Amino acid sequence: MPKKGARGIWFGSLALIALGVVLLLHNFLLMSGFNVTTLWPLLLLVGGAVILIRGDLLAGGEGRAFGITRGSVESATLEINAGEIDVQLRASERTGRLIAGQFASDARPALHVQGTHTFLKLDRAATSWLSFADWKLELAQDLPWQVLITSSIGQVDIDLSGLIVQNGLIATGLGDIRFVLPDEAFETIYLRTAVGSVQVITPPEIAARITVQRGLFFTVNIDANRYEEVETGVYMTHQIDADTDIIDVHITGTFGDAYLA
Repeated sequence: MPKKGARGIWFGSLALIALGVVLLLHNFLLMSGFNVTTLWPLLLLVGGAVILIRGDLLAGGEGRAFGITRGSVESATLEINAGEIDVQLRASERTGRLIAGQFASDARPALHVQGTHTFLKLDRAATSWLSFADWKLELAQDLPWQVLITSSIGQVDIDLSGLIVQNGLIATGLGDIRFVLPDEAFETIYLRTAVGSVQVITPPEIAARITVQRGLFFTVNIDANRYEEVETGVYMTHQIDADTDIIDVHITGTFGDAYLA
């Protein structure tokens, strides 16, 4: 089977050949009454099909693998301005790596070190607007992370299980958020969406207090076996031991739903 990028080039080539045949027939008067300007929607069809098949409109714009060693880093901040690119985030099973994964073309994480703290930034503005490769990242497990992720039109899938989090802010304009709680969080984690759903998954061994700022067009759906509403808009996991550290999560939404599982 041809590679994903090859399929996109193959489809685009056939479309261009077909368009060339139509234009030749028109030029040699073999197609009477034909207006060539009516073919412009074909450009949108070709571009959309190439993006669907390959993931990018430009050749060579697909995601590229990378890895950064941890070195002497003891804490880190990850900032992602994703725009319309989807983001996937997981804990890494590799030792010695600070961060690894796939980044969009020309958007390799910017790295800044201050003492033993590292700042990593991925910016949609740093890559071509015709490149839509997803960002898939894995983070080191044995240090605290500050996680800041914003997306205008895109899905955000964040699984922080196995990680330690200092604090976090994950926000989308138009897009869903799927969030798995970390093993430990020192400060509140904020999840915000203008239009979309927010799914929060709490692993069985984790204690959580989730506050939902609900509105007229933003509803809450809970798993009654996992949570109870202790006061209006505040949900606690069942069977919390007195010595268990509680992770605080604050959800805000305008249009959509919150799902607590």
